[in-house]
Amino acid sequence: MPDETTWNGRLSVRIDSDPPQSFSAGFDLRGSAHTGELQLTSPLGNTLATVLWSPQGAELRQGQQVTARNSLDQLTTELSGTSLPVAAMFGWLQGQPSKDTQGWQADLARQPEGRVTARRTAPLPAAELRIVFQP
Repeated sequence: MPDETTWNGRLSVRIDSDPPQSFSAGFDLRGSAHTGELQLTSPLGNTLATVLWSPQGAELRQGQQVTARNSLDQLTTELSGTSLPVAAMFGWLQGQPSKDTQGWQADLARQPEGRVTARRTAPLPAAELRIVFQP
C-alpha cells in the first residue's frame, strides 16, 4: 500500500447494549481509511483477530474462520451491535477530526500524549472507544 501509515497501541471499546459489552486488546493499524488492516492482539501478543477492508468489502479473520461482509461498517455492526469508527481512527491518531463517523465525537485534546477518546450517544446504543498509542 503506498504511503502506508502504521499505528500501534491498546484500545478498549464499551458498548451500552443489553447486556453491556466491553473489549480491550492491543492493536496494529495499517493502511488508510479506504484500504487497511487492523490486527487485534492479546496481552501476551497472540493474534485475536484481523480485520481487512477495501472498497470491495471487509472481512474478519479469527484463526481459520473468515467472516466477509460488503463494508467495514456492516462487519463491525454485525460483530458488536454497533458501527465502530475504524476508518476514522486514522485521522484521530493524527489529531485530525473525521467527518464521516456515524455520530462518534472524538476528544483529541490528549492526542499529543498518545491518548484519544471517542464517544457516541446517538444512534443508540451509546458507545465509547479509548485508544492509547505511541504518538
